[in-house]
Amino acid sequence: MLELTKDNFDKEVLKSDKPVIVDFWASWCGPCRMMAPVFEELSKEMSHAKFAKLDTEAYPEIASHYGIMSIPSLLVFKKGSEADRLMGYMPKPVLKQKIEKMLA
Repeated sequence: MLELTKDNFDKEVLKSDKPVIVDFWASWCGPCRMMAPVFEELSKEMSHAKFAKLDTEAYPEIASHYGIMSIPSLLVFKKGSEADRLMGYMPKPVLKQKIEKMLA
């Protein structure tokens, strides 16, 4: 799982040749902790996209730039631009289906 920082965000997300799903999360967020293992499993199953996490507590300026108002929020980036977003916890089958639809 790729951990994003202000130093690698541009390279890993905005300049990626693959779609990137970014999980905006924080350690104090219960739904974020519930989403973490689901996100990790999907990252291993869905090799056609890159999965990354950004700690909103450590990098609030990035979260603010993308208008993150609630977490967990998953943003899908394609060719350096936000293509879609999902908010809140979802069980694995639901999340997988939504991500596959967004990447299609």
